[in-house]
This record gives sequence, C-alpha cells and structure tokens, in this order.
Amino acid sequence: MSNPKYSIIIPVFNRPDEMREMLESLQNQTIKPFEIVLVEDGSTQKSDFLVDQFNLEINYYYKPNTGPGDSRNFGMGKAKGNYFLFFDSDCVLPEDYFKNLDMVIDLTNPDAFGGPDTAHSSFSNVQKAINYAMTSFFTTGGIRGGKKQLDKYQPRSFNMGLKREVYEAVGGFSDIHPGEDPDLSFRIIKAGYKVSLIREAVVFHKRRIDFGKFMKQVYKFGVVRVILNRWYPDTRKLVYFLPTFFLVGVLGLVLWSVKISVYGLVPLLVYTALIFIDALRNNSLSVALLAVPASLIQLLAYGFGFLKSQFQLNLLGKAERMAFPSFFFDKK
Repeated sequence: MSNPKYSIIIPVFNRPDEMREMLESLQNQTIKPFEIVLVEDGSTQKSDFLVDQFNLEINYYYKPNTGPGDSRNFGMGKAKGNYFLFFDSDCVLPEDYFKNLDMVIDLTNPDAFGGPDTAHSSFSNVQKAINYAMTSFFTTGGIRGGKKQLDKYQPRSFNMGLKREVYEAVGGFSDIHPGEDPDLSFRIIKAGYKVSLIREAVVFHKRRIDFGKFMKQVYKFGVVRVILNRWYPDTRKLVYFLPTFFLVGVLGLVLWSVKISVYGLVPLLVYTALIFIDALRNNSLSVALLAVPASLIQLLAYGFGFLKSQFQLNLLGKAERMAFPSFFFDKK
C-alpha cells in the first residue's frame, strides 16, 4: 500500500498482550484503507514479534522512552497517509469501525475528529465499572463522547484523527502527559480548523485494570486540568471544580457524622444509591456494586489532584514543570 488513506499511529509501552488484541481487531476490519505505524516507546517487553503474525501493513519502530505524545509525533514523521489516526494500545476496534469512519469522513470532511469509547462485553467487571464511572451522568455529567458537551468537542488520543495538513500547521503533541491530547485539540480549535465528534466511530477502551491504577490516573487528570486552564484561560469551566467541591463536601459530611450525628452521612448514602440504581440499568449486579467505589474514586481522586494543582500553581505561583516535573517527559 503506497498511499493509504489513514495512517494508524499507536505508541506502546510494555503491553504486547494488549497490542496483540488491538492488531487482531484491525485484522478483522471489513475494509482496510490504512497502514499501521507501531512505535515502541522504550519498552522492555517488546511487541516486535507481532509484526509478522498479521496480514497487515505494519511499520514497527523502536525508540527511547519519551512518552506517548512524542512517540505519536515520531509516528507522524514516518506516516504516509492523508489522515493520522491515534489509538491507545489498550483499545479494541469493532469490525465496522473503518466502514463507519469512512462514511462520515467522506460526507462531512472534518479537519480533526474523534469518537467515543465504551466497554466491551469481554472486559472484566472492574473495567466495566470504571467505564461507567468515566461516562456516567452522576460523575461526569455524561459529556464524555456523548451528545452533551461543555464546549467545542475536544478529541482524545485513545480515538482521535486529523488531516496531515493540520499536523503540519499546528504541530504535534506536547511533552506533557497526561494532557497532551486536549492540549493539541485546543491548538487545533484555536487555529480555526473544523473539529467533529463522530459518534459512529466507537472503540472499546479497557482503561485501567484495577482501582489503584485508576485512582492514580484520575488524580493526574485533576492535576493536568489546572495546568491546561493556565495555558488556555478561556477553557476554564465551573464544572471542572465540581469534583473538588464533592471532595470537600464528603469530608464535611464525615466530620459531621463523627462530631454531631451519624445522619450526616445520609446525603452520601443517597448519592451512592443513585449510582448503584443507574449502573444496574445496563449492567450486572456485580458491575453495579463495583460502580459505586469506582465513581467515588473518580470524583475524589480527581478532586484531590485538582485541589493540589490549584494550591501549587495558583496559590504558591509555581511553574508547572517545577511543581509537577513527573508530568513532563524529556525528549531524548
């Protein structure tokens, strides 16, 4: 394939098993107008042995560990397609993904785009519960990949695409992680390009496999949101403060129950009951039960990260890289 329509760019770090599943889903596509640029980001558990196991055009590259954003930039420098597509290595595509994408792209011709993510029936109960926590009305307002949006749609790199010319005009991903994808989306929107949500282009996204890893992830999301608000002041929204208000409220209710009356916990119990009932509508009893701690983790960890970042950056006035050096990769 000399001039593919799409170049699929996937950074991978020590996830050969997940990469195999991703490639299997690409092998099963009903149409294949793509090449695959697989960028191994300094892994010790490499995925190179997978290349010859699939009847796909896979271009494999190994490079030092500089983070997913820089690895995607590296991949774009090697890609031949007219569109650059990005997926996380822990995603799986339904077999009609490219059929649906092609139909909408040819009809609407967006400059950049993204699609929603959801849980596959084969995912673990914890993964399904985490998916609920990340998409529920009771935790995020249902805005992630849905019809409701806080502002102009901002594609995320687990399921994101853009024209080659957009990359050439605005550049690639920055060295922050997480947060490199909304940063790029903000720059694309600011440059005046047409950005679209393609609801038909759904991916199955595993996210984190346990609550501990999920807690670390959403904590980082909270920290990064304050950094992005500093970089792009016009993107500040009151809703981003809500998890911090929730955190403070929960602490207040717990203190009230200890010092004054146990009935202080009633509002929290009502809220968790609503989560359980809502999750039970489309999930098993086990997933609904797990959705309660997953939702609390999502809100409390994000709220703590947001509060900590506000304190470090806006109260103490520290620079981002000084306050949170581990959130920035050094390019090698």
